[in-house]
Amino acid sequence: MTPDLLEDGAKRLQAFEQRQADPAGSSGGRAAAFGRVARLGEPDFAHGVALYLDEISVSFDGFKALNKLSLAIDVGELRCIIGPNGAGKTTMMDCITGKTRPDAGKCFFGSTIDLLRLSETDIAQIGIGRKFQKPTVYEPLTVFQNLELALRADRRVRAALFSRLSGAQLDRIGEVLALIHLKGEAQRQAGLLSHGQKQWLEIGMLLMQEPRLLLLDEPVAGMTDAETERTAELLLSLEGRHSLVVVEHDMTFVDRLTQGRKTVTVLHEGSVLAEGPLAEVQANQKVVEVYLGR
Repeated sequence: MTPDLLEDGAKRLQAFEQRQADPAGSSGGRAAAFGRVARLGEPDFAHGVALYLDEISVSFDGFKALNKLSLAIDVGELRCIIGPNGAGKTTMMDCITGKTRPDAGKCFFGSTIDLLRLSETDIAQIGIGRKFQKPTVYEPLTVFQNLELALRADRRVRAALFSRLSGAQLDRIGEVLALIHLKGEAQRQAGLLSHGQKQWLEIGMLLMQEPRLLLLDEPVAGMTDAETERTAELLLSLEGRHSLVVVEHDMTFVDRLTQGRKTVTVLHEGSVLAEGPLAEVQANQKVVEVYLGR
């Protein structure tokens, strides 16, 4: 990183710390509004459904990755998706985010946004964020700068780092730092964080974009027990404010997230094999045969 970027970053971190110490500031508080990136169109959640998949099918060289998959996620719901390797979990997320186009079926965000008509960029802009299993953060930059880059509409590094943050934007970064348990690490280089902390930082970067729906692929893979527990606390704190779809193999973690009563969806061969509370699907003989009994 060049000396001028380092010097500017230090000044901005100092402004952030001063803001935390004196939220009102000399300008008299939150005069500047925190603005979201302009949307293509606001999804309609009046019917209570955040995501609706209807008979989605995807084939790769004759292999059916998804076979008439139908699924509905309610607004504010935290849904865990489990299933064996090759069940279609990643392909499902690829269809939702525009990376893969299905051969047939429908995919709606709310009741008005047809995701199959939008590009990956458009889908991110309307409020769908995706976290992959391996954390992708800007390791040479600080934790604070990573969150700042996620906030900006202009994603060019120099443009983002040399633009000026409003008081409300500084406050927003502070809120997310506290939420992801990294407030004390704001000045730390992201590459020096533990694996779990990098995962939290990436979740924080998604939250800076104010998504309505979060897709998380095995968020606790490689974490310690303590990091796994803290991640569960983080995701549970987001429930209600965001809709969350969590793909995971760790049944202890799934049990912690669903608290024995929320719906768990089991995928197998590209379609829904079973749905219900975790204890119920674990007792399902078909689920035991194709997944849990392995």
